Amino acid sequence: MNTKLRVVGRMEAVALDHLARMQPSELQLLHRKLFGQSVRSGNSELARRRIAWHVQSEREGGLPESARQHALAIAKEASLRIHMHGRAAGSSLPHSTVTAIVSDHDSRLPMPGSVLIKEHRGKTVVVRVLDAGFEYDGRRFASLSAVAAEITGTKWNGFLFFGLAKESRGC
Repeated sequence: MNTKLRVVGRMEAVALDHLARMQPSELQLLHRKLFGQSVRSGNSELARRRIAWHVQSEREGGLPESARQHALAIAKEASLRIHMHGRAAGSSLPHSTVTAIVSDHDSRLPMPGSVLIKEHRGKTVVVRVLDAGFEYDGRRFASLSAVAAEITGTKWNGFLFFGLAKESRGC
């Protein structure tokens, strides 16, 4: 096994171009040395990407503290969070807290503050997405369907009316 490794303290320095040519068994061994565990999925491409990120972050200093603080601030404001205690993968700290963000935001909708614009029967319809609901023509609505009904005078699926429905996959 010719991995061209040189030990620098706890960190293993690897030429990134060589990393691309490493065999799966070499990647698994290096991953175990760097992170203290095998790649869970056994996926060599995942191992290659994690190792490359780790090598680059060690060389370049990782994320700036301001970026870390910004990410933590966003995570703290998220409505749903899962805290996992223990050793984070790749962490040199014996115990740390990892925060996984689980969003309750409907992925079909743009983020609050966005504006939906639609042409309907020669008129431009402008709807602002709010934290809780929508604003159209100076009034608040609980759903896009309610906005669509106000505009058309008939029942509509709001996601379909505004072109936000995901295409179904399958048959």
